[in-house]
Amino acid sequence: MINGAGVVWQIVPRISDNPDGVTDYAFNLANDLWANLGLRTVFAPGEPSQASKKGEFEIASIADAGTPPVKPAHVILHYVNYGYQKRGLPFWLVPILRRVRETFGGRLVVIFHELFATGPPWKSEFWLQPLQKKIARDVARLTDARLVGSESMQQMLEGLVPGLDVVVHPVPSAFGEPVIDPAQLRARDNHRWVICGGTELIERSLRSFLRITDEIPATVLPRNLVVLGGMENSRVRLLLQRLAAIQCQYYPAVSPETASQILSTCAFAWLDYFTTGTVNPDLLLKSSSFANVCAHAVVCVTPRVLSAISLENDLLPGPFTIAHGEVKMPSGNERPDIAGAIYDWYHRHASMATLSRVIAKQLA
Repeated sequence: MINGAGVVWQIVPRISDNPDGVTDYAFNLANDLWANLGLRTVFAPGEPSQASKKGEFEIASIADAGTPPVKPAHVILHYVNYGYQKRGLPFWLVPILRRVRETFGGRLVVIFHELFATGPPWKSEFWLQPLQKKIARDVARLTDARLVGSESMQQMLEGLVPGLDVVVHPVPSAFGEPVIDPAQLRARDNHRWVICGGTELIERSLRSFLRITDEIPATVLPRNLVVLGGMENSRVRLLLQRLAAIQCQYYPAVSPETASQILSTCAFAWLDYFTTGTVNPDLLLKSSSFANVCAHAVVCVTPRVLSAISLENDLLPGPFTIAHGEVKMPSGNERPDIAGAIYDWYHRHASMATLSRVIAKQLA
């Protein structure tokens, strides 16, 4: 183990070599903390890991987080309630955080990827929500700084813990942040679409895409569809066979480098993110899939009508929609300028560089 003065522990649900939003977030943050702040991450996963390293970073037991052999400079917790316990009730996590507070003098920062679940009375989420809220509240009170992905989440957390500061930073891209210029945007094919995300999100998005293809305006009608990410899924392959009029490519378990190269050629993305009725549209900002397309200047389109998304009163172009009875889409001629504005907004608010500045401030 290296000297504790240069160590930051990142507590995560798991360390995975498969596509995993929180793992990817934490690993990209680890690379940035090392490159820009000289802090080397030690990962402490909730699930036991057979590996001893993730990239160049050590993996330790979460049991050591409360009494590490070498005290870290800081601890960062990635909080996803269902990631640590299948019912969303990780009661065991709170005592570990208390030991962390008692045994080291650095900063304890929590990044809330989720707070609590919601659901109707016939779902377990409805009955477990009070306990999930209590754990989130306890975690928030034990930490020095709290970070969430959207202003809606900020309001929810401030409602749970009035009087505590909550910082907002959208989830950054897991597939990199290439430099893109206006000429490259103009050269893209308006008929090239993409669906990217995890396994379930890809399947859900592809099913809704099949239902709306007849409503897409002819000027941007997909002739080519690329499906990126998730694990190999036979149902996705069957669904793609139904798109006989569209040339389709499927890249499960794709590397970030390959995904970035492909995304940089796409004009539009289809994303069926929300699974419930009434939603706060800015919760899209905690989606790594949404971040991936914005970071590559791809115009995101959803199957539901959403109100405007903004951060610090800075309006994100869109949201764009193709829903039954309503189409809100840029024309092919408008698409390059809108894509460029989305790309610029992402770099003002959601990039890894802005996240690094936020984390550095919280660790100061």
